[in-house]
Amino acid sequence: MNWKIWIKGLISAIIGGAANSIGLMIADPLTFNLGDGLGKLKAVCIVSAIVSAAMYLKSSPLPNGGSK
Repeated sequence: MNWKIWIKGLISAIIGGAANSIGLMIADPLTFNLGDGLGKLKAVCIVSAIVSAAMYLKSSPLPNGGSK
């Protein structure tokens, strides 16, 4: 595995994690919305992105930089 592929995977995991939190807008639109609930929605997006990044790092640790 090389660095370019690894970074693309990490970015993909972060974006996917943040996008998953949009489901909250459907589940609880009064609390998580683009108006008064934007702060809460941002917090959930950030936490979800961090969790997704951590799961990616667990399954794909830092590449060693060399090709075998």
